[in-house]
Amino acid sequence: MKKHIVCIASEHKGNEFLEECQNAEWFVTLVTRKKLLDEPWVWTALNDVRTVENNASVDGYVRAITNIAGTRPIDRVVGLDEFDVVTAARAREHLQLGGMTYSHAVRFRDKYAMRNIAYEAGIACPDYICPLNPAQIDAFLDRVPAPWIVKPRHEVSAFGIRKCETKEQVWEVLNDLDNRNNWRDHPSQFLIEKFIEGDVFHVDSVVHEGKVVAAGVSRYGRPPFSVSHYGGVFTTSIVEYGSKERKELEKLNTKLLKAFKYEEGVTHGEFLRSKDDGKFYLLEVACRVGGAYIANVLDNACGFNLWREWAKLSVADKEHPYEKPKVRKEYAGVALALAKEEEPDTSHYTDTEIVYRVKKPKHVGLIFHSRDKHRVDDLLEEYTRRISDDFLAVAPAKERYDD
Repeated sequence: MKKHIVCIASEHKGNEFLEECQNAEWFVTLVTRKKLLDEPWVWTALNDVRTVENNASVDGYVRAITNIAGTRPIDRVVGLDEFDVVTAARAREHLQLGGMTYSHAVRFRDKYAMRNIAYEAGIACPDYICPLNPAQIDAFLDRVPAPWIVKPRHEVSAFGIRKCETKEQVWEVLNDLDNRNNWRDHPSQFLIEKFIEGDVFHVDSVVHEGKVVAAGVSRYGRPPFSVSHYGGVFTTSIVEYGSKERKELEKLNTKLLKAFKYEEGVTHGEFLRSKDDGKFYLLEVACRVGGAYIANVLDNACGFNLWREWAKLSVADKEHPYEKPKVRKEYAGVALALAKEEEPDTSHYTDTEIVYRVKKPKHVGLIFHSRDKHRVDDLLEEYTRRISDDFLAVAPAKERYDD
């Protein structure tokens, strides 16, 4: 009987992961929400599909996976989206399968845990406090200069982040949260951090037996917080090979993953370089593939696909050991934005360096590839302007991720 992997996807993503598992001759089951059944999944890579209710809880997913185990034994459970990582861990523990435990997975979801682990390892973080005690909150606000941000411990990207310029604004936010009288919005589910202005970088890694075997180092054109709150075109591109900042980030990322005791899989770490002191500070780290088509950028620039490498790691065994990818050193970048049209037509964009066009409703996006970093930089600058003129729509910042 084929080995069986169950893949949880509460959002439509990970087709390359599913394909790679099928290529390895595993029986592949997808567990997703009912409303996602019409999404363009790679159906040829799936042996079975099970659905849960659109608002299913973690327990709902675990129950569905347990029922699957009743008809076919399960060898692996993997969560493909940020919110699926801890769900998969809960399912593995319930079925007593190998892999990352729930308490270990939470390190990559809870920003308070992230901060504490990184701080203990000597990795710089923005000054922070979990708002538990009023006297300690006041002391923090007196000690740490404004501005501050109040951010959810468990949300993704820039969802729910509020920037505050005065102590009064911080307390207004905390009181508003407390008055909602629900656990998800309780102030203890948030952090207060010093807001640091600077450039944001990300390191996307493939980790095998505790070692980073492939990684991409990239820089956002504008911080994700700025794009999500004020609109505009999101961009990210590969950092110059051999540069001081790349070497420093690679070293910092290795130190971080060692502190998190991460052994197998992929990671997406974000670091901010302060404009004031030039130091790098940890923003967050996740044990999944980064969003915004970062995997496609690295595929074109570096020759490895994060989704496929993650799948290969997930199905590797003694008979079929994992082999690390060969990495090349070229450049790529993505420009991505919300579009006014349902299906924006980018056929009039004809530069030969365009290697990928995003096909997603109400989105416009292009990936550029070249051996010349300056050419990629020039194209990102040009197309940020062109996309803004031709397609750009701005949506209000969301407080939280919508189920």
